[in-house]
Amino acid sequence: MTRVSARGGAEPRRLRDPGRLGRLLKVSAVALVIVIGGVGVGAYLGSGLGEPTLVIYAYPSLFGGPGNASYAYVFDTFAQTHHVHLDVVFPSGTLVSTLLSQQNAPAADLVIGLDEITAPQAEAHGLLVPYTPPGIANVSGSLVGEISPDHAATPYEWGYLGFDYTSAFANLTHGAVATASFPELAANASWARQFLYEDPTVDLTGEEFLVWEIQYYEQVLHENWTGFWSQILPELQYKPAPDWSTAFNEFATAGGPSMLASYTSDPAYAAYTGTPGAYNSTVSWWNGTAYGWRTVYGIGIVQGTRHLSLDQEFVNWFLNGSVQSEIPLNEWEYPANATIPVPSVYRWAPDPASIVPLNDATTPAEIAAALTGWVTTYQELANRLLPP
Repeated sequence: MTRVSARGGAEPRRLRDPGRLGRLLKVSAVALVIVIGGVGVGAYLGSGLGEPTLVIYAYPSLFGGPGNASYAYVFDTFAQTHHVHLDVVFPSGTLVSTLLSQQNAPAADLVIGLDEITAPQAEAHGLLVPYTPPGIANVSGSLVGEISPDHAATPYEWGYLGFDYTSAFANLTHGAVATASFPELAANASWARQFLYEDPTVDLTGEEFLVWEIQYYEQVLHENWTGFWSQILPELQYKPAPDWSTAFNEFATAGGPSMLASYTSDPAYAAYTGTPGAYNSTVSWWNGTAYGWRTVYGIGIVQGTRHLSLDQEFVNWFLNGSVQSEIPLNEWEYPANATIPVPSVYRWAPDPASIVPLNDATTPAEIAAALTGWVTTYQELANRLLPP
């Protein structure tokens, strides 16, 4: 695992998985970097001798990573004001698998980056300590209910999965792709051949995309969800990507796929980086209504922590307006704190208020219980139907 030790600092996520990497900004810090067995270890040195240490599991691109000024602000400020040493660790496996492997001897105090699929899994195994922070009053009850109704994980950001598509593809379809649906994508071979998605057997975004498709078919169409894959898999020109970053890089390369399973905030990111309108994003429509799957990312206190009071203070800090204001241009998500406005570049993204979240048709526990079976069924279909 990659470890960054800091008196409040940290080091270098995707946007996703969760958050997209933004511009890397130089941080004023004294850093010691060494390489051990191919794993980078960065230590940001401070005067934290004798201070308590909080161990935080996170993902490397959180707030752009330790080289980003936003990342330094979030962690340094808390460390300095609470007189604590922060040890931020990026596990080599998934956050849930790491916590589960350490269940009998937990090494972390906090975990950042559990989502609407993995948080219920962690909660089901008793890996988290429920906590209701005061700032939850500024968070939509729907977000709380979609990740952890029992407050085992506190939402700090959210967004929607989407179908990204290039401007050239929009012209080719005479604009029809902007209000497309899962059935249209599956039934149109020329569209299917331009589509790329992440493999749900190995990637979190792929899992979320699979859940979105299943909920759309079951809740909107009232049809068997496997019909989509039975139609589209034989037509695919691009093999499922192993992760979001690989998929997006392929999509952004000239001559690559024209449609991508990604996030509706991508057009805002494009505008921010100087290419407004280079691509757009949509969700899955039906009878004039847009249906999407909301991704919700949360922070949780690890069962077995030795610093419960400090952990709670850190969760409170994460919902604070100062931290929440860093989310839109670093995580490329919407802040969970509803009082925080998003920057003007978000006008390039579909209005999230116009999308019906399919999450509300089920519960996190039901999704967690069914996920393994869904992924297994998908894998069986892919093994049989994907072109060699």
